[in-house]
Amino acid sequence: MLPATDLSPADLARRYHAVRATTLALAEPLSEADAQVQSMPDASPAKWHLAHTTWFFETLVLERFEPGFRPHHPAYRVLFNSYYNGIGELAARPQRGLITRPGLAEVLAYRRAVDERVLALLAAAPGAEVLALLTLGLHHEQQHQELILTDLLHLLSCNPLRPAYRKALPPPVAAAAVPLAWLPHDGGLAEIGHAGPGFAFDNEQPRHRAWLAPYALANRLVTQGEWADFVADGGYRDPRWWLAAGWEWLRSQHIEHPLYWRRDGSGWRVFTLRGAVTLQPDAPVVQISLYEADAFAAWAAAQRRLPIRLPTEAEWEHAAAPGAEAAIAEGNLLDSDRLQPEPALARPGLQQLFGDAWEWTRSAYAPYPGFRPWQGAVGEYNGKFMANQFVLRGGSCATPRSHLRASYRNFFPADARWQFSGLRLACDLA
Repeated sequence: MLPATDLSPADLARRYHAVRATTLALAEPLSEADAQVQSMPDASPAKWHLAHTTWFFETLVLERFEPGFRPHHPAYRVLFNSYYNGIGELAARPQRGLITRPGLAEVLAYRRAVDERVLALLAAAPGAEVLALLTLGLHHEQQHQELILTDLLHLLSCNPLRPAYRKALPPPVAAAAVPLAWLPHDGGLAEIGHAGPGFAFDNEQPRHRAWLAPYALANRLVTQGEWADFVADGGYRDPRWWLAAGWEWLRSQHIEHPLYWRRDGSGWRVFTLRGAVTLQPDAPVVQISLYEADAFAAWAAAQRRLPIRLPTEAEWEHAAAPGAEAAIAEGNLLDSDRLQPEPALARPGLQQLFGDAWEWTRSAYAPYPGFRPWQGAVGEYNGKFMANQFVLRGGSCATPRSHLRASYRNFFPADARWQFSGLRLACDLA
């Protein structure tokens, strides 16, 4: 069953206001055209994100618990359903950009109407199940806040004008290079998964034991400068470094560098939410696939003559959990409003654990021992995707701070690269 929330209805109402306002603020710089277009099947228009997150509250909360419920518009139940087959029909994902009507103004009116009804429901002292579903809905909306930005970045990258999402974004941080160092961990029997209190998705549970061999993690994320060395050394042309499926993907898609890199004379330019900027050698590389991350690790192992690889998700959580609260508080996340990965700071210990870039792991996205999906429609949230995906950890510069915890499991297919996905290297010590 859904985890109970420790928030009162009044506190949850304040959180609801804050999360919903953040989504609107992310959409505020967009024109009607910006919000409408779908640049590829994996991405969705911003207008659709605004509507779908509202659909979640209307369909999964109001429809069940609001006295005398009537839909805002009957067609919205199909138009803005994402993947909940148990609820009914849905519009094809690659065709979301074809939903020109309702227009953006109507979608914003839909949000306002549902907000009013949800807040009225909260004012009526609802039961624990309503509070739990609303809490889930807010975390769901925070996931879509990140997707609004990553999908929009892909859309703007297709524009020859190379426009910035927002002109007032702060300039990149200037920081001295932080040398790569290895931080050892003894391994042994580790407790992995959410232990509570607080919210967690069903895929983070149950907490269980995992045996870890001695390992080390890099103190920081792999940088753009290090990746440029990989490219210059022919990393995208040498099959030695690539998984078989990765090599076939690379050749069939003509991949030669990270998604938003472009050559500019003798150097590289990188497209960001700030627009096109000169490559930052000490900032984390992002917009890479699992295939690319794994190939870089194999290349790095040969360069350094060490048993380097990608970490497992259990290793990552084992290393990150002890100082997670402080690391989340200081991380470069959506709340920082930088909207771009920044260089690591010269500090002791593991840096950039939360924020900057989601970190690919070598772990397949699979159920934990004893996993049980939630009951009802929300049971489709995570469990049915546990095939042909890999786990990422840590959050990115577009992830809301209050959305994260050490046990959080993100997941994408091995060829996905439009997210703020990067990597941290691991090394065997045994």
